Amino acid sequence: MSMSTASDSETITPTRASAEGSGPKNTQPKDPFADVSVSQERRVEYRSRVDELAASIPDQGLEGGKHFNELSLYEKKSVLVNRELDLMGMGRYQWCIFFLCGFGYFLDLCWAQAFGLVGSAIQQELGVSDANIGNLSTAFNTGLTVGAFTWGLLVDILGLRWCFNLTCLFASIFGFLFAAPSNYGAICFFAAMIGFGVGGNVPIDATITLEFLPKNRRFLLAALSTFQPLGTVIASVIAFGLIPSHSCATDLPACSTSETPCCTKSSNMGWRYMMIVLGCITLFIFLLRFVVFTFRESPKFLLAKGHDAHALDVLYSIAKFNHREPPTLSLEDFQALDFEESQRETNSSDTPITGGEHPVSARKHAKSVAVGGFVRTFGHLRGIFADRVFGYLFVVLAIAYMSLFWSFSIAGYFLPLILRQKGVDTDQSTADTYRSYVWIYLPGVTATLFAAALMEVPRVGRKWSMAVAAALMGMSLILFQTVNSIAANIGFNAMDLYAALLYAYTPEAFPAPVRGSASGMLSTLGRIASIVAPIAAGQVYNGSSSPGVLYLAGGAAWISMLAIGILPAV
Repeated sequence: MSMSTASDSETITPTRASAEGSGPKNTQPKDPFADVSVSQERRVEYRSRVDELAASIPDQGLEGGKHFNELSLYEKKSVLVNRELDLMGMGRYQWCIFFLCGFGYFLDLCWAQAFGLVGSAIQQELGVSDANIGNLSTAFNTGLTVGAFTWGLLVDILGLRWCFNLTCLFASIFGFLFAAPSNYGAICFFAAMIGFGVGGNVPIDATITLEFLPKNRRFLLAALSTFQPLGTVIASVIAFGLIPSHSCATDLPACSTSETPCCTKSSNMGWRYMMIVLGCITLFIFLLRFVVFTFRESPKFLLAKGHDAHALDVLYSIAKFNHREPPTLSLEDFQALDFEESQRETNSSDTPITGGEHPVSARKHAKSVAVGGFVRTFGHLRGIFADRVFGYLFVVLAIAYMSLFWSFSIAGYFLPLILRQKGVDTDQSTADTYRSYVWIYLPGVTATLFAAALMEVPRVGRKWSMAVAAALMGMSLILFQTVNSIAANIGFNAMDLYAALLYAYTPEAFPAPVRGSASGMLSTLGRIASIVAPIAAGQVYNGSSSPGVLYLAGGAAWISMLAIGILPAV
């Protein structure tokens, strides 16, 4: 089955005629209002069409209890696009998007887990102290932070298409390079570069999935997080298959100590093989996204940029790929809405019409162009704080994200180190230790499926599901010190459950024009916390007996729970 859709160079511009037949070739529609004298017949036709469009959208289907005529021009067009996607249903294109975005979630925790799994082998070979071993996680999280911020902004500026593809390519290249050096500083640098590529995956992929899912399939947004524990499980399986058979004996010192025998590079290649395999997996996902499947730009992004014809091309292309009837929405429909908006602005404008022009200096003109370009590029971010409710929502979610990422970063990186050290203390083989990782992380898959179901439960929903999951996460991490593998199973179930719910809630909470930027900035704030967390935890890490590390992780989870408890209704 071919997974290619029409490329962006191919267009299927819909008009009223093409809604019933094949339609003409695409050309950007001529502005019907460029000529001031729009015929009375045309005006009546436009107004009649706007009334028909308004009647096709039930008020109960709109957020905030608004009527269609109370929406902004962009919101009206977005609602109509959503209607077409809802009528189209869950087709081949949507399923391809779901799985390809799921692979992005997969990579997010697969790489994060990998650094915890290879950390002890790197520490032994290079002689890294306990206080500094957390720098590897800090470097990765620094890259994640910069990546989440950069990619999160770029999706609302350049669009989703290129960001969707380049994140995986960037991560795969530096994943291969990570295996080359034997210098801890260089290894940390490549970890940061991998993080930069991976950092954009969750905010971008959540935004993309939400853009194309029909409303009755929104629960699949939480199900995306099922791919994250799969990432930890696959990383653990790869580590189990490669590291124990290609690693030094646990009692050998680093060769930097000048002792013999010592842990040499040639006898400790397992962690390098693992990173190469992960680089291959990441490259394969990039090829699936870029070569096998043709991703079409988000219609809502195109509408926000004023490219109505291109947005409709995307809808028609998706319908064709899904073998569905073409949408009924046409360029004339958007032109009718444009006309109505222009009439409203004309009638409400009190700006006097004056003739003549005033000369402007070159410096003022340059300043005007520069400021105007900045506003056009980043002005949409004001939408996050323009409304008091959304501003408050962003602040509360920022606290929740920073607390979750603090906890997740410590648990994800230091629990494997603690488990391996416990294995050494009890004479457990390296293979047994890595096998235990698989069993510990496997139940997280069921937790994310449970999260998707919880989102649809009446009177429970997202808010209280997240609060309960955060509470369980904190409790299980604190109990981990005394109850080993069982507590780990519960802990990672709760962590994956909470993360799945929070990641699904965030893009739904913000309007489409700022959805990518808001998700990206929240992820960035969370990543900043995850940079500091391993440094703080490294100061209290003491091998198998490290209660301070677990208290830091569990306490942060409870802070996140309190933040979720004061979320506003949106």
